Amino acid sequence: MPRPFPPVMTAIAADAPPNRIGQPLLPYWLLSPAVIVTLVIVFFPMAEAVILSFHDYLLWKPSSFAFVGLKNFLAALNDDVFWISFWHTFIWIGLTVPAQLLLGLVTALLLNRKFPWRGLARALIIVPWALPSVITALMWRWIYDANSGVLNDVLMRLDLLQASFPWLADPDTALYAIVLTLTWQGFPFFAVMILAGLQAIPRSYYEAAAIDGAGAWQQFRYVTLPGIAGVLVTAALLRLIWVANSIDVIFVMTGGGPGYATYTLPLYAFIEARTSLDFGYGSALAVIFTLILGVVILLYLRRVGRELAV
Repeated sequence: MPRPFPPVMTAIAADAPPNRIGQPLLPYWLLSPAVIVTLVIVFFPMAEAVILSFHDYLLWKPSSFAFVGLKNFLAALNDDVFWISFWHTFIWIGLTVPAQLLLGLVTALLLNRKFPWRGLARALIIVPWALPSVITALMWRWIYDANSGVLNDVLMRLDLLQASFPWLADPDTALYAIVLTLTWQGFPFFAVMILAGLQAIPRSYYEAAAIDGAGAWQQFRYVTLPGIAGVLVTAALLRLIWVANSIDVIFVMTGGGPGYATYTLPLYAFIEARTSLDFGYGSALAVIFTLILGVVILLYLRRVGRELAV
């Protein structure tokens, strides 16, 4: 005669959920809507862009869809506008992301201190980030306006300018003016991220450093920076990707002009596909930019990984 199960084991077996058919697949069923949306919105267009980059496809000649291999890529390497856009993209990213990070770091350090109305200041700092890019671009285009812009009016009142200056119409200043615009728009992202990292650093670390005789700069260098290093790496990587692909502010403020003064590679690819209706060449430009950005990100992650490991 078999021995009966102990009362405790009988109770556990009674309370256990029944073994339903297909239960191991439940997580995949729950994730499937998000995966399908991601495939439709992101990966399928990416795959289509790669396919189009190897074809000669003009939208106004739908019957001339022909495979041309690397012709579009070779044409890009021999295109003067491509190299102008490449250099502008390098300047665009190299100035905007560090400026946003530096301004966001200073803002976060200030907002981490105790002062009256600190809660209101932390809420208002989000405003530039929360505004739509089109609104930001239109607002700053009015600020830079040569006839009625606030910037020219203030500088002339301070005797820094003798006459109105066309900031967005001058090829030497248009790109840098847009860099300033995007810096103002994007620094709250760094400020919020870094502020969260600062609040995660235990206060005891600063107290121990002060007992050891560390000054304000030494505490910042040996306590604050290591404490927010992970936040800085993640935030900088995200902003690098977002800034590199940003075309809305440039397109609204200057449309790429004057001439090619504010062309970047994403904007050039967009204009080729939108204005010239050359989807083959525009897709090739987008693929080239994606590969360049991917290499930069990999090098950045490898270098940061080595520094954090040390």
